[in-house]
Amino acid sequence: MDASFQKIKFSQFRLGFQDGVSIAIGYAPISFTYGLLAKTSGLSMLEAVLMSVIVFAGASQYMALSMFAMGTGMLEVIMTTFIVNIRHLLMAASLNEKVEHETTWKKAIYAFGITDETFSVAATKAGKVSTGYLYGMISLAYVSWVMFSTMGYGVGANLPKVLQESMTIALYAMFIGLLVPSMKKSTKVMFLALLAAVFNSIFVFADIMAAGWSIITATLLSSVLIEAAEVLKRKGRGR
Repeated sequence: MDASFQKIKFSQFRLGFQDGVSIAIGYAPISFTYGLLAKTSGLSMLEAVLMSVIVFAGASQYMALSMFAMGTGMLEVIMTTFIVNIRHLLMAASLNEKVEHETTWKKAIYAFGITDETFSVAATKAGKVSTGYLYGMISLAYVSWVMFSTMGYGVGANLPKVLQESMTIALYAMFIGLLVPSMKKSTKVMFLALLAAVFNSIFVFADIMAAGWSIITATLLSSVLIEAAEVLKRKGRGR
């Protein structure tokens, strides 16, 4: 009976592992580029790898690199990362309803591994999802992210100094690459990004606040305004 149960758990892990292959492949170039840019941004290998190990969030890690390059303080980086990743709270709550009943510490493990991609794959699976399945999928995605981050840093360390310094412009190109697909799918995201950019520019060029806090304030302010506009729009339709 126990052996049969263990076999079922392993088969679920293997199924999740198989579904995680496509995610791992997709993460390879993004995490490799992160590692490359982490080196050119002045992080040590330990700092760069630890960020991938502990944070495991592409957009937040790229944003952190750009903020480090601007000399932003630690508190601002942490606050911005929290705001960017706050959607993960909703993802975890949604996934909690779909995954089989499990102990809290086991839920905490797979909650750490929730990303846009792992959530999408798990959420679209028919029926309930097992913890073993999530462990299999997330473990492969996580290993891919950390491994290619390390490889990217190693390659960046061997680039000529001049090329390393010029690579910092790739941060902005990467942000555009992450943002454009979302803007194409949602007009709301497009207006949110544009409004945040306008607020941030005003705060910085008018010297109202430091760069790090301007990003945080611009993001929060634009989010509140866009949501308020959405509420007013829905009320107008309801009349």
